This record gives sequence, C-alpha cells and structure tokens, in this order.
Amino acid sequence: MRKFMALASLLTLLTPECGWSQAQSGKTKASPSNEPAVASAPKEAATPEARERPAAAESAAAKLPIRRVVLYKNGVGFFEHLGRVRSNQDVSIDFTSGQLNDVLKSLTILDLGKGRITGVSYNSDAPLGRRLGLLRLPVGEKPSVADFLGALRGARLEVHSGAGAATGRLLSVERKTRISGGTTLEVDIISVVTDAGEVRTVELSPAVTVRLAERDLNQEVSRYLSLLASSRDKDLRRMTISTAGVGERQLYVSYISEVPIWKTTYRVVLPTKPGAKPLLQGWAIVDNTVGEDLSGVELSLVAGAPQSFIHQLSQPYYGRRPVVPLPESAQLTPQTHAATLIGGSGRLSGKVTDPSGGVVIGAQVRVYTNSGGLAAQTTTDNEGMYEFDSLSAGNYRVEIESLGFQKTVVQNLNMSAGRNEQNVTLQVGIVTQAVVVEASATPVNTTSATVSGSPRSLGSGRQIGSGRGVGSGTAAGIASGGSGGGLGPGSGGGTAGGTFRRSEALARLEAAAQGRELGDLFEYKLKEPVTIRKNQSALVPIVQTEIAAEKVSLWNASFGSPRPLRALWLTNSSALTLDGGSFNVLEHETFAGEGLLEPIKPGEKRLLSYAADLGLLVDTWLESEQQRLTRVHIVRGVMIHTSELHEKKTYTVRNEDTSPRVVIIEHPARVDWKLSPDAPKPEEASAGIYRFRLTIEPKKTKMLTVVEARPLETRYELTNLNSDHVALFLRQKTISPEVEQALRHILEQKNRVAALDVENEKRQTEMDQIFDDQQRLRENMKALKGSAEEKALTQRYTQQLADQETRLQALRREMADLKTKREQAQEELNNMVQQLSLDVKL
Repeated sequence: MRKFMALASLLTLLTPECGWSQAQSGKTKASPSNEPAVASAPKEAATPEARERPAAAESAAAKLPIRRVVLYKNGVGFFEHLGRVRSNQDVSIDFTSGQLNDVLKSLTILDLGKGRITGVSYNSDAPLGRRLGLLRLPVGEKPSVADFLGALRGARLEVHSGAGAATGRLLSVERKTRISGGTTLEVDIISVVTDAGEVRTVELSPAVTVRLAERDLNQEVSRYLSLLASSRDKDLRRMTISTAGVGERQLYVSYISEVPIWKTTYRVVLPTKPGAKPLLQGWAIVDNTVGEDLSGVELSLVAGAPQSFIHQLSQPYYGRRPVVPLPESAQLTPQTHAATLIGGSGRLSGKVTDPSGGVVIGAQVRVYTNSGGLAAQTTTDNEGMYEFDSLSAGNYRVEIESLGFQKTVVQNLNMSAGRNEQNVTLQVGIVTQAVVVEASATPVNTTSATVSGSPRSLGSGRQIGSGRGVGSGTAAGIASGGSGGGLGPGSGGGTAGGTFRRSEALARLEAAAQGRELGDLFEYKLKEPVTIRKNQSALVPIVQTEIAAEKVSLWNASFGSPRPLRALWLTNSSALTLDGGSFNVLEHETFAGEGLLEPIKPGEKRLLSYAADLGLLVDTWLESEQQRLTRVHIVRGVMIHTSELHEKKTYTVRNEDTSPRVVIIEHPARVDWKLSPDAPKPEEASAGIYRFRLTIEPKKTKMLTVVEARPLETRYELTNLNSDHVALFLRQKTISPEVEQALRHILEQKNRVAALDVENEKRQTEMDQIFDDQQRLRENMKALKGSAEEKALTQRYTQQLADQETRLQALRREMADLKTKREQAQEELNNMVQQLSLDVKL
C-alpha cells in the first residue's frame, strides 16, 4: 500500500511537467493508441509540440462513410468508402488488429478530384517490451516503486518527507530489513547526494513524495506512461490517409476485411390449390461486426469463396542480422568531385490534364535519353505544370503516369536550345496500360475514356465499383431504417383491411435482391440501400420465386430405419443460383419440417428431405447366386471364360396412409455391377445411387425387384492347356464343339512338337553314352605297355573309337534335322495359337 501511494505521489508531481493535465490542455488527451503512428520516425522520439499536432489533425480528420459492401462465403468482405475532403484534409478509418492485415494487402485509394494521396499511416503494434526497449528509461512493463526509482539512478530529484526536503542526485535504492514492535519489516531506502555533497537516506513511505527535477527525464517518463496506456486499447488501429489538393473533391477507398460468413435460409410454401406451384422464399442473415454503422450502403452477397488468406503485414517483423566485424585493411581516403559547371541550355515544360480538361496534380514525369538513361524526373504541381532545365540538345522520351490514368509515352521529342513545350492529356485507365504518341508542338490529345458505361470521367466518382455508381445512391436504408421488419418492398405486412390471407401476402412478396452470374460465383445484389447498425444483424430477402417441386417419400438403407423421409423433389426453375443453407417447409399454413440444401444451379433437380414419413414401411430381401458360364472368348493365345454373379434385391413397401404415396427408392450403384436388361428402369442415377419411383395406393403393398449382374472372368493360356483340361471343360460343359475342335487342333500340333522333342532327347542320350564309353577306352589305352596281347587290344580299342565317331556324326545329322522339323512345328503351333479367334456365347 505504501508503494502504491508513493507511486501515486510521484505521478502527481510528474503531470504538470509532461503537459498531460486537463487544466493545461483544456481537454483530456486522447489515448496514444488512437493516434496514427508516423512511419518515418518513432512516435516516442517526437517533441511535445509534435505530439500535439496529431491530436489537432485527428479532430479535423474526415470520416469516409461506407457506400458499398460485398460479402463472400469465405469470411471476407469487400468494402468501399466514398466521401468528400477539402484541401489537405486527412481521413481516418478505424480497424481492429485482425482487420488491419487484410486491409494492408488490399487497400486501394483514389483521389477523384484535383488532389493526390501523400501518405497512409497507422499506429504500430510492435510488442510492448520491444517498444519500451527503445526508451532511454530501463523500466519493464510492471515495475514497482523501487524498480521505477532504481531506473532513475543519477537523476536529479526533490525528495520531500516529514523530516524536511532534500535536493540532489539519486545514488541508490536499497531494500533493508528492520524490526518494529517485534515485527520484521522490509522497507525501501533511497540515497540522495545533495548539492552540498551530503548523502541523505530517506525511507519510502506514504508521506514521502519524489519530484523529477529534469525536464528531459520528465518527457521520457511521459512517453513510458503513454506506452503503458496504449496497451489497454491495443486492438484499435486507426489508419490516417493524408491528402493534398485544392478545393473540395471526392476520395475513394476500398479494401477487404474479415467478416462473419453470411448465411442463407429458405422457406418453401406448399400450395393448397391443385396445380399451383410451391413458393420459394430465401433470406440472407448478415452480421455487422466492422465497428461502425452500415448506413444506406449498397449490399451484395456473393455465393462463392474466392481464395483468400491471412498475411501478418500489420505486425512489425524483425530479421536476424549477422554481426560483421569492421575490416582492418587500409581505408580509402575520402574524395570530393567537382560539380557541373555548364549544363545543357534546353528547357522543357508543359501541362498535364485529364480528358475533361482538369489538371492532374502529382503526376510523375520522367525524361529519358535516346540510349534509355534517366535524364530527369519531377511531379506536376497544383496547376498540373512540370518543368525541366539544363537539358542537352538531342532526342528524348517522356513518360507521364498517374494513379487512375493510363501511362502516356511521348517519343522522339527533339530538344533544342532554349524553351520547349509539350502538353499531355492522360487517358482514364490503369498504369499498366500505355498510350504511345509522337512528340508534337501542340498539346498531345488522347481519346477520352469512360468508366462502367458512363460518359463521365473517373474524376466524378459516380461509377467506381458498381453498376449503380458509388456516389449516386440514396441514403435511405431498408424500410423503417433498421434491420427489423419491412426489409424490402412489401415484405412486412398483410392487407390494409378485410380478411387476412397469408397466401396472398406471400404471393405479393418481392425479393430485395437481384441475382447475376459472376463466373463461378453468383451475386445477390440488394435493390435498395440497407442500414445495419453496429453489432447488429439483419435478415434480408434475396429470393422470391415459384419453383417446380414434387412431394415424395425417400428411402435409403443408410437411413437405418424402415420409415422413409418426406421430401421435395425440387427443380430450380428460376434463373437464380440457390446458395446452400437451411430451409423450412410450410404445409397447410403450418410448419412441416426443415432440412439443409446445397447450392443448386438453375435447371438443376434436387431431393430435399425435411421430415419422417410415418405412413410407410419399407423392408428388403437380398438373394445371390452364381450363374453358369455365359461366354468363351479366345484371342491372341488366351481363352477367357466369362460367367456372371447375379444379385436380386427386393424392396417391399407398405402404405398405411389414406392418401397415395410416391416413393423414391435409392439403390446403391456399385462398380462393375450392371442392371439386368429386364430390371425396372431407374427414374434417375446420382453419384453412387439409382433412384426408382413407386406409386403406392392407400392401404396397399408394392414390391420392387432390382436384378444386377457382375461379370467374373477366368483366363487360360492356350499353350499351357493339355488334353486333361479339355476333358474337364467338356465335363463341365464350359466349351462348345467349335471351341473343342479348335483346341484339339492345337493339342495335336503340340503333340507333334513334343514328339520331335522326345526324338531329339533320345539321340542326345545316345551321344552322351558314346562320350562316356570313349573316355573309358582312352583311359584303358593309356595303361597298355607294348606286348603282343596289348597291341592287339589297342587295335581293338582304336576300331571301336572309329566306329563310335562314325555314329556320332550320324547322330549330329539326325539332331540337326530334328531341330529344323521342331522349329517348323513350333512356328506352326504359334501361328495356330495367335490366329485363333473365337467368341462363343453358351
């Protein structure tokens, strides 16, 4: 408590020096968080006189009313402001921190008169700790009295206590312990070195006051307290647009901002008269959370979600920079260079105007040499004039551009000594478009342009952003001036007298919006300006049309209930795209149910369920059976047996009601399953389902049988078949006589190839045996010595080897012949297999 009172005393003494008191200024100072932060210098470094100027400018700042709002389904809104400014008047627009990021990446500003935009500023949202770090006062965000005074060491103070006063420099702040009445207390002691050189100590208590005796330090403390105060209202971000110009003119500002997603809800009124069409009424729910009233604005609701994202542009970003030591090498000696003594003697001047003859202020004018180098540049003054001097003789190119106009390029401008004049008229358009003209002694005239089909120029501001004109709309809001009843003509009441008829009142209702396609999007543009107060919501009629709808009962096995759903088979017969949302059904002038619908394009048909049908019961029965082979297909050496798996599903529907029912049965449409030719035809097919229609009389039962078939295939390579396979196919009756005969021919040829292989293998076996016997004879001959008996045996072995060599030669000839025959037989087999093509249905 003592610390708090001491700090309060300190703040009281600081107030007169800082210039923040109400008595001195005549009014309470606005919170610094509401002041625009100048981008070129930190707000804390400004002088007291400079700090007073933004407050004065703020009081004179114009407020641009919102004239047009376009809301999208992705949670962003497009806002247009249009208002009048005079001379160099500033314009301020308040945003939240969340809005500012979107505003910074989409902000567009146009001065529609003889003026220009000189700058845009807003208060910074740097972290408080970093902003405090820029001060010369080393104090944190939540200091105690001792911490605060400790940061003032060395400062000149005046300390007043019951024992007297002391003036000098603060030496230290210490916390000490003392015992009083048997209780241990911690107290803060400050030490001051007086002007006389004495060290005086004073215990901080509620009776002690401390006054800062240095003006610079008072200003630094004032900045510190201002930063602390700004953190209380940190979500308010005020953007100030600075303008420069002459007279009164219009200023146009547009941007996107995060907003609540607008919702759609529908009412379907079923007719009571036979032959009449149901009435569809659509409403949009719009929430105003932008922080100000939307008064007399043109409102458009777009059913679509353009790509949008959040980019943290409003928060200061600090990068990590490397610390590079200074080089120790020898430094260059600073040099001076002589200025130009004699320049060119040519002078160029002229006037820049718009198509209506009005001067263009602040247009950028650049002069380029024949080689493409920039020779000089300037901007037009308040009379639209520009001037260059000291230009050398030669050919030049002049480029003039200004926001809202096409860039104009003047080529082949021959600069001569003396005075040269070149006037230019800018076309309305965008800078990325260019008009190229040849230099002329007379002012350059360009073709006048129009905006949004209006013969008026951009400077009038009547055609920016909408077909109706931004500045021409009336200020009237929705009937009765608010967000309640009477939104749009005729939507709020019944007849002026006589019997109240709800159906007649509904039929007279008109939608307050007109729809049109916007590429992949769809826009509901309200016919009349609307007014929605701050932090309020409005229910706006956007659709009022007759539609084609059939009342049916819908059943799907995925519902998990034998009871179908009551539904409307709705056809969007209007020219409007119906946005997704909820809907209510009114039948016999009372509530019948509700549901959800997805976006529906014109001409599209959609089922909308809204209640359970308690008058119907549905049961199902499934049968499955494997069918015999239905087809044999032989092509390119492959035989394909095709059979079918049949499934039969029976739906049994009982109508216990006293009126007929139209039932829509949704049957799953599975991959590879096909409806049999004799099955009932579905009313329509949707993604993954067939829809079958049944009409059931009261107290009757009706059945729907859906038969489906799924093909099953078995593949055989013909070259792998043998007589056993053919015999099996014949027993199973899965091939026809024609197929059997073709397979027999192939098997006969395969047998010929196999027989040749057998003959070849026999001869190869005989050759192997001869080789083995020759090896034995050669080994025996090596063991013989030279006796008479051994010589005779050698001659015998030699004869046997000669006979075997003769047999080997014959075998080789026979095997070569067999190989040729085998290759011919195999080629015939391959041709038979590849050329065989049959397609037989069994």
